[in-house]
Order: sequence, then structure tokens, then C-alpha cells
Amino acid sequence: MKRIMITGALGQIGSELTLKLREIYGTDNVIATDIKKNDSEAAQGGPFEIVDVTDLKTMVETAKKYKVDTIMHLAALLSATAEAKPVFAWNLNMGGLMNALETAREVNAQFFTPSSIGAFGPSTPKDNTPQDTIMRPTTMYGVNKVAGELLADYYFHKFGVDTRGLRFPGLISYVAPPGGGTTDYAVEIYYEAVKNGRYTSYIDKGTYMDMMYMPDALKAIIDLMEADPAKLVHRNSFNVSAMSFDPEEIAASIAKYIPGFKISYNVDPVRQQIAESWPNSIDSTAAKEEWGFSYDYDLDKMTKDMIEKLRQKLELKIPS
Repeated sequence: MKRIMITGALGQIGSELTLKLREIYGTDNVIATDIKKNDSEAAQGGPFEIVDVTDLKTMVETAKKYKVDTIMHLAALLSATAEAKPVFAWNLNMGGLMNALETAREVNAQFFTPSSIGAFGPSTPKDNTPQDTIMRPTTMYGVNKVAGELLADYYFHKFGVDTRGLRFPGLISYVAPPGGGTTDYAVEIYYEAVKNGRYTSYIDKGTYMDMMYMPDALKAIIDLMEADPAKLVHRNSFNVSAMSFDPEEIAASIAKYIPGFKISYNVDPVRQQIAESWPNSIDSTAAKEEWGFSYDYDLDKMTKDMIEKLRQKLELKIPS
């Protein structure tokens, strides 16, 4: 990777990935794009272009203008939002992906797009979910992700585009606010813990889902993109995860650092149904074997860092 264009650069992953890539590859070599500009460091701190991913012409023109050799396609509607707007989700998620792949083919660029544990469904084995297994999702987001994995595989085999991807679990970050995902409770809970000392969860107790702290997710993307292509077997669908927990366990972890923290429940049937269709835990062996996937943060280490960073961000004092 030398010159990188990112779509959806102001979203949950992009807002942090843009900064990390600029730190590694140089500010001028990472072009952030999104459908609108904001005041964030990702938008203001380096090259930025307005790009609607449903507009192929503009995407190709932008890639050629900056002579990019890598495209990271992050623009997408997330799970709960996609379920509320399924037709819009299909048009954006799949139409945008097709345009991004066509752009990569046109300019001969390496290509990354994330998949998700949402690609699995109720009939998938729940525990230690294998890398290769049955995938019959029951959400529009999941259908998009399965189709996206297959489409990226197609562009590799048919056109020789160097496509790569990760099946991300829930991603937890203090930088970007929650964006409509089912796993966002695991971000919201930290905000509410720091601000109010309590949280009402829309996901029920006993509901396990895989999670990863954003620094580990960014490292995984970069490590995969820098990996020797000859060693990659799966390419567009690597299972990756750092931890699996339910709301009770994350609440217990928070209580170690915020004594008296309380969790209660007001379950959202839509997001609960989505969560129950996903695995409890997934097997990351293929990622470890093919390109050396590793992570640094477990639940307690992440909790400690999240609370410290959110207190700084929200300018809240530690109780005496």
C-alpha cells in the first residue's frame, strides 16, 4: 500500500483507520472520502473528497486523480438500520460495493472491504463457529455481507483484483459514536457508565456476541493488507475476534473501574432477534495461520482503556 483511498472514511472504522494509515503511510497518501464532510480530523487533516459510492463515475475519477493503488471500501448501512430500510440497504451496500470493485479493477488497485459475523445465521454452529460453515443469514445486512464476500471472491478469480476482507465482530471504540449496529450496546454502555453510572441494555442478559477493540481491528486490517498474497486461502472472509461476552459480563468488568455501576434491561425485539441469529463465539484459526492475526486487548484491558479515554473525551473527573 502506497496511496490509499477510503470510502465511508468518516464512519466508525474509517474515522480511526484514516488517521492510523496517515500515520504509517504519510498524510498525503491517504485520501478520505465520504458523502459529506464534517469537522473531524479525518476530514480536515489530509486529502478529502466528496464521493457518493452509488456514483461510479466520481469514484473512478477520484481514484485516478490521486493515482491510488489501494481502495478500502467501508461505506455501508449497518445491521439494525439496514433492517429498517432493506431496499435502501441493498442499493447502498451492494451497489456501492460493485462500484468500488469496478473502480479497483479500472485502476488496478488492491482492495479491502469488511464482512461481519452478521453473515452467519440461525443455522450456523453457535460456538467456535468454523471459518467455513453454513451461512444462511436472516437479515438484509447479513445477506449483503454474504453476497459481498462472494462478489469479492468473483472479482479476484475473474479479473485478478487483489481482494481481501475480514469478518468483523462487534467493534468497540471511544472515538466514533454508535452507528446503528446490533452490537452498539457494547459502545453505549461505556458512555452511559462514565456519564451516569448506569445503563439500560436493549440486548438481553445471556446473549453472547464476539467483540473486538478498535485498535486491534485497525491492526488486523493493516496486517491482512500487508500479508503475502501467496499465503492467503480465504481472502475475503477471515473470521477474527478477540473476546465474547454477554451484557452481564461487560457490566461486571465496568464495575471493577466504576464501583456501583448498574445495568438494567429494556430489550429491543428487533436487535435481540438479530443478535440471537449470530454466533456466540467464532474460530479465528485460519486468520492466525494464513497471515498471523493477533490481538492485544481482552475485556478488562479494553474496559480500563475505554473508561480512561471517555473521561478525557467527555472531560469528566474521576470520582474521589
